[in-house]
Amino acid sequence: MSSLFRIFDIAGSALNAQTVRLNTTASNMANIDSISSSTNQTYRARQPVFAAELDEADDALAGVSVLGIVESQTPLRQEYRPDHPSANEQGYVSVPNVNPVEEMANMISASRAYQTNADVMNTAKQMLLKTLTLGQ
Repeated sequence: MSSLFRIFDIAGSALNAQTVRLNTTASNMANIDSISSSTNQTYRARQPVFAAELDEADDALAGVSVLGIVESQTPLRQEYRPDHPSANEQGYVSVPNVNPVEEMANMISASRAYQTNADVMNTAKQMLLKTLTLGQ
């Protein structure tokens, strides 16, 4: 019976991880058009880093954890906009290194993973309820 409850812990940790992934992707998309004259102040795309959690007692999978969020090392884009107020002396502005196509694919993937884990939790709940009715 405890292994059935473990499903809720594993799926719950996956739901949490996908929520972080969706929020990070939303942040990237929200900052896609931000502009800066300084490369040090320009928004950089961020991605969460996940790790599998293992149960110390039996070396079984215990879920997923978010280790942190890292900034992309992809070079920033420089766009020539001499009339922009944030343009540098050469007329260039620094634009975030956010790739909208990658971000949309990431959002779709995270959304589907979230839905799959929600379905796992619902199925486990139904199985648990059916188990309780067996003795009746």
